[in-house]
Amino acid sequence: MTPADGTPVRVGVFGLLGSGNLGNDGSLEAVLGYLRAEHPEAVVDALCGGPEVVATRYRIPATRLHWYRGEYRTASRAGAVAAKGLGKLVDAVRTAAWVRRHDVVIVPGMGVLEATLPLRPWGFPYSLFLLCASGRLFGTRVALVGVGADSIGNRATRTLVRWSARLAAYRSYRDALSRDAMRAMGVDTARDEVYPDLAFALPAPEPSAPSDQAQSTPGPVCVGVMAFHGGDDDRARAEEIHRRYLDGTTRFVRALVEDGRPVRLLTGDECDAPVVAAILDAVDSPLVTAAEASSLADLMKETAAADTVVATRYHNLICALKVGTPTLALSYAAKSDALMERMGLGAYCHPAREVDADRLLQQFRELERHSAELRRTLTERNLVAARQLREHFDALTATLFPANDHAQAHAHARTRQEAP
Repeated sequence: MTPADGTPVRVGVFGLLGSGNLGNDGSLEAVLGYLRAEHPEAVVDALCGGPEVVATRYRIPATRLHWYRGEYRTASRAGAVAAKGLGKLVDAVRTAAWVRRHDVVIVPGMGVLEATLPLRPWGFPYSLFLLCASGRLFGTRVALVGVGADSIGNRATRTLVRWSARLAAYRSYRDALSRDAMRAMGVDTARDEVYPDLAFALPAPEPSAPSDQAQSTPGPVCVGVMAFHGGDDDRARAEEIHRRYLDGTTRFVRALVEDGRPVRLLTGDECDAPVVAAILDAVDSPLVTAAEASSLADLMKETAAADTVVATRYHNLICALKVGTPTLALSYAAKSDALMERMGLGAYCHPAREVDADRLLQQFRELERHSAELRRTLTERNLVAARQLREHFDALTATLFPANDHAQAHAHARTRQEAP
């Protein structure tokens, strides 16, 4: 894959990658899989939050996103405040220089156009704006690929997000809700498409045949937990929201244990570890164990081995749905509801802000009663998602890469269609 002058296409990937969030890294893995399959001659590197992790795990050169290493720590002393302010200026120059060296920059998935979790405008929204503005300035095609968006209350954050989207050369979304949110914020979305989340493009583990004993005895339940404190507009009552979430989730886990069910606790970000520790301490039963997943592939293996999954983090849900395990969402944002609806499980959502252990247990038992039917539904919906993501990657090639790649892309598409 080369432009007309014979030089390899230079592709950058950008985002809070390698920073401990498994969902973000899973989106990166899906995009790298696409590039290596469809554009193997591309020269790829990253500008990201955790360059050491990305370079080691994905074997691509990586540069730190922020000049100031304390970017995501609260600055209280005068020196730290000054360093953080200087970092914003330095990052503008660093980002522009990095973008200029590339033909294409891809922001792989992630909720980069939303504020469903606490977010400061001069954090990642500012970084994304620098990226998209630099792309427009230097003629580098910047693509927001399969990203999430939602309505944003903070004016500064909303402005930065809106202009980032407007300046990007390509936009696609992981659900219709995201596209609608950007349209409501004043972005022309007439040419933007909606596809399943990029993580659905990752390979799923081979299902294991259940034993006779497993068929007659209720099996393990995966419970995905989160350091949930509400969204960007909930800062004033963040601790109250977190306490209610933790108390309700703990009561639910305790009820499962009282029924004799093994419970496997899952996370999706390093910051979730204290929630796991609190539940283990409160329930104190050998039936409750914690998984040590370091990737979405690990999470898929865990959820594939479970009878049922109850989870909060968005990509915990995706992993469970991808492997076809009946799943109940502790929904903290509309994106979770949209995902569950898309996969045919829209009736099985419970609000993370108002976890009612008794009501959650009722929904859980209803989910298990319909397990066989829901597994068939998930098989069908996953086939549809796989086809739609093939279309997504073909559209990405047609839009972002040189014209002489189009024939190669169509040949790949035909090969996939003809494969058994």
